[in-house]
Amino acid sequence: MSVLRIERRDRVAVLTFDDPERRNVVSNEMNDELLAAFDTLEADSEVGAVVLTGEGRAFCAGAVLDDLLDAGRGSDDGTLPDIYRGFLRVAHSTLPTVAAVNGAAVGAGMNMVLACDLVVAGCSARFDSRFLTIGIHPGGGHTWRLRNITDLQTAKAMVLFEQILDGEQAARHGLAWECVDDDALVDRAVELAGRAAGHPKELVAATKKTLHDTAGITESVPAVELETGPQVWSMRQPAFVEMVAKLKARISTKG
Repeated sequence: MSVLRIERRDRVAVLTFDDPERRNVVSNEMNDELLAAFDTLEADSEVGAVVLTGEGRAFCAGAVLDDLLDAGRGSDDGTLPDIYRGFLRVAHSTLPTVAAVNGAAVGAGMNMVLACDLVVAGCSARFDSRFLTIGIHPGGGHTWRLRNITDLQTAKAMVLFEQILDGEQAARHGLAWECVDDDALVDRAVELAGRAAGHPKELVAATKKTLHDTAGITESVPAVELETGPQVWSMRQPAFVEMVAKLKARISTKG
């Protein structure tokens, strides 16, 4: 039985974690289906963005505890990347992604949130780092992603001091873009995703890559150089050439 439901809304794919009895845990089945789904969606020219949300009362309740125990018993960290592979596939996708967070996002479930490009929280959302609470160090890039999307104090509050944020608090602290009523959550996420999906797919992918690549840049000159190549490339693409032609035609008719 599938634990991931896929729906198309124009150029937006809505992926719903569909394992509500286990609160949509990061299981092997979930990871396998996420990898397959993103491989398919990235290759589909009719899909320009993805929304992720959860069925039932939770967004994603974290990793399967037995999987974590098995990973801890191993002689090295070789099995941990298997647990991470689902949310890392989301994080490394060329498609713009929006998390529509309903209910609890816990541990690895918070990693699934942090893997997305934009986060919309429902009023029911609960963001819970949880790693230290169950006696393990954060993993999967949790501290790095959390600090990047918020700030050092917020990351420490959540990871070290067990502060759980609701939807409104998450929006105040920069963990979510906004907080909306649960009934409007998925529709709002799809609306935002549709903005990104309305642009040429290759252009969005290149721009997303540049945004990520700027993380290692601290000065103006290399920042300008980083954008020059992809900007020149974009100016040679049909979308820009056709837009300029239409604009010039409109100006000439007015003149």
